[in-house]
Amino acid sequence: MEDELGAQLLVRTTRKVSTTVAGRLYLERMQTLLADLDRADELINQQHATLSGELRLSAPVSFGQRFLPRVLAGFRESYPEVLLKIHLTDRFIDIIEEGFDMALRISGPPEDVSTIWRKIMPIRRSIVASPGYLRTAPPLEQPEDLSEHAILGYSHFPGGQSWKLTHGTSGEVRSATVRHGFESNSGELIVASALGNGGVSMLPDFLVRDELAAGTLRRILKDWTPPEIWLTAFYPPYEMLPAKVEAFTGFIEEQVRAFPDRSGQGVV
Repeated sequence: MEDELGAQLLVRTTRKVSTTVAGRLYLERMQTLLADLDRADELINQQHATLSGELRLSAPVSFGQRFLPRVLAGFRESYPEVLLKIHLTDRFIDIIEEGFDMALRISGPPEDVSTIWRKIMPIRRSIVASPGYLRTAPPLEQPEDLSEHAILGYSHFPGGQSWKLTHGTSGEVRSATVRHGFESNSGELIVASALGNGGVSMLPDFLVRDELAAGTLRRILKDWTPPEIWLTAFYPPYEMLPAKVEAFTGFIEEQVRAFPDRSGQGVV
């Protein structure tokens, strides 16, 4: 410590050790800081021990149905006095106007400047289709081939879109113009349509994990990676997050890290 500070803090003799003037000043300041840290720890512990009241949360439908139940169970066990009110919708709600404490969204980079937000985790996506569809469909070996296929898409992108795909080895980026033959705001309905041989879709991995494992959907264009999207927590413009909101966000962060993806990592 003396080497780091560039000052002598202790006087050492064969009989005793005492502080220098610099040492006494440093000790006094450290004692004050440690006391402040103890008080901060006590305040946080008190807040978390007494969390109560309502917590109104908005979340995407598919994510809420497939992932949130175990999070809610763990949170309720730790904070039984908090009443969770969960509203599932794939609509981008106005959390201030509609009175929510926070919202979880799966999307690209946030553009809402009226709220504050925290990136929770990346959401990986795959391009998938059913074996039945692939048996009769045109070849699908390069991104450009997508233009010849029926695309099942989210209605967030009406009329079609350009998919930017990155090659996993070379890093080459290609754009493929696709047109939706079917659109929905429901990921579950898009999955069901893909299972019914309806076409090709780009979907979050957590939505098609079981189907890929069972072989009822297949990952195609495996060497090409879709752009990354995020699970993001949005909040009203708090000066400081309320303790119950901070606690629930912490639970979400812990749970998604413990939820392995196809590479075995904790990413949804």
